[in-house]
Amino acid sequence: MTNRTTMPVDHPGTFIAEELDARGWLQADLAYILGMDPGHLNKIIAGKADINPDIAVSFGDAFDMSPEFFMNLQKLYDLNRAKKADPGVRTRALWLSVFPVREMIKRKWIEDAEPALLDLQMMRFFEKNRISDIPFVGDAPVVAYAAKKSSDYDSTTPNQYVWLTRVRKIGEQMDAPPYSEKALRDSLRDIRAHMMLREDFGRIPLILNRCGVRFVLVEHLPGSKIDGVCLWIDGQPVIGLTLRLDRADNLCFVLRHEIEHVLNRDGMEESFAPVDEFDPDGPSDTRECEKLANEAAAEFCVPQRLLDSFILRKSPFISEKDVAAFAARVEINIAVVIGQIQRKTQRYTFLRKYQTSVRDCFSGWRYTDGWGRHIPTGL
Repeated sequence: MTNRTTMPVDHPGTFIAEELDARGWLQADLAYILGMDPGHLNKIIAGKADINPDIAVSFGDAFDMSPEFFMNLQKLYDLNRAKKADPGVRTRALWLSVFPVREMIKRKWIEDAEPALLDLQMMRFFEKNRISDIPFVGDAPVVAYAAKKSSDYDSTTPNQYVWLTRVRKIGEQMDAPPYSEKALRDSLRDIRAHMMLREDFGRIPLILNRCGVRFVLVEHLPGSKIDGVCLWIDGQPVIGLTLRLDRADNLCFVLRHEIEHVLNRDGMEESFAPVDEFDPDGPSDTRECEKLANEAAAEFCVPQRLLDSFILRKSPFISEKDVAAFAARVEINIAVVIGQIQRKTQRYTFLRKYQTSVRDCFSGWRYTDGWGRHIPTGL
């Protein structure tokens, strides 16, 4: 940051005094011209009284000059005399214009300390030694993360980058055995069985942990539009979810989607993390790894051949009783079936009463950050 040297600025009265000398006028002459009390004019020339808009107009007429000229003289003088701004103003503005600093403080990801420490806290949060190494405020590219909706991996937003960094920081401090692909594949049936009853959802993180998969819940940041992510820490997979939509169908689909990324080791070698956002009204992702993950997740939740046949036979009048019977047949929570029917038929109000919150199912999971909870990770 460069140091700026401020040159002293004289009061407008100095210019008026010089103009009087140039014209050979006395102060009394100018007071007569202006119809002003000589004592008040003397205060202006002595720098003890300021120029207001009315007086600026009068000076403009008297000297045949623009009133704005005199107002600008006064403005420059006032700014020069103004109290110097808190040095932290620029620091706070720099960070807040890019990252959700106030939200990070609210969630205790960084401390609400004096601005002089803000630079240090942000560098520690992002685990960088220099500000220039932090993407979006420095020259460093975002090479570790990627937004799902893009055709490449360069459209991560600042809010997404902050959220991903938080997931990684929590994942780094978790204990888990070495990752076993075989154990994860063998556990899929067990994971699927725990998607039948809502009260069993909260047991899935422990199953993943036994396979060496670290499971993290971090509340999404406003505007980040992230549902899930798969990232890797020294060969250990981390699945992060936001529960942004807070519905059983989204939870089960996103979770299985990220598991597929883990099984396929997506991002392990390329050093990126697919950031997944599931928007039924948005464009479809065309990348092969996302197609495979979507297909695996949909088939895992509800066998697609059976679902298509069910919809074809029962449409357009699909009853609640029929859906309940179908969900029991495929052994999945009814809300998951309803969610897929909604997407396939684009009837998003269909049996919406079943789409209740699932967040409390994970109230006992230690690695939950947000919703009033905070995981200490240090700075």
